[in-house]
Amino acid sequence: MEQLLPQLVNGLVLGLLLFLIAAGFSLIFGLMDVVNLAHGSFLLFGAYIGLTVIRATGNFWLALIVAPIVTGLLGLLVEVTLLRKTYQRGHLIQVLLTLGLALIAADLMRWTFGAYVESIDAPAALAGLASVFGQFEIPVYRLAIIVFGLVMAAGMWLVLERTRLGAIVRAGVQDGEMVGALGINIERVVAGVFVFGTALAGVSGVLAAPVLSIYPGLDFEFLILAMVVVVVGGMGSLKGAFWGALLVGMTDVLGKAYFPEFSLFAIFLIMAVVLLVRPQGLFGIREVA
Repeated sequence: MEQLLPQLVNGLVLGLLLFLIAAGFSLIFGLMDVVNLAHGSFLLFGAYIGLTVIRATGNFWLALIVAPIVTGLLGLLVEVTLLRKTYQRGHLIQVLLTLGLALIAADLMRWTFGAYVESIDAPAALAGLASVFGQFEIPVYRLAIIVFGLVMAAGMWLVLERTRLGAIVRAGVQDGEMVGALGINIERVVAGVFVFGTALAGVSGVLAAPVLSIYPGLDFEFLILAMVVVVVGGMGSLKGAFWGALLVGMTDVLGKAYFPEFSLFAIFLIMAVVLLVRPQGLFGIREVA
């Protein structure tokens, strides 16, 4: 039990980090019907922007503000200049375009920031250890990530379920053409969701840096896990992204701790079972022909 509880906390931390990136990925996929294989690149870009800000100012909190803003603006540029031209041309060109963007971005970031493993220290206010149930101690920073992730999940749920904007986004996920026919500028909604999703990825990059460090390849690692989360949870479902992320995060951490040879296998086994039993995902809506 002494070894299990810390692993469960680590799984919760990874799951909530995955949720922050998978929520944006899922909404973009559901609303825009775009397979964005460059989504992980925004996470790594946000992490490097955060690292740059911290080196220049020594302020982690400033980095947590600047990184998602810059990442969101980059996302807006990509959506307006590139992705918007592919919406009527099918998934194949979107996959090829975004995969190419991801590979180009990976090389540009390696060229700009180097290929070394970089680390960011947790802010002084969140340094140290906290006792949990008097049984074991975990870093305060990890507890802060858990709280932040839960608050973000609750906030996004409230916006999507209790506001007019959320109703428009949910309607757009189900039938974007009908939303446009009602006089709503669906292009602005799409752009806003894309900016929000990429900004969330930027936040995830900064938050993950003190836990996982920053290195080339982190973008594709998170992208693969985020895609599994979307498949398991259901396309366009915030609830699916949350529970799917927790399931994948727990499976990854516990698998690496107790069955390292089969940890990756276990994740894809869950995805395969969900695809066989419920192809639309745990919380996805089955499309009616």
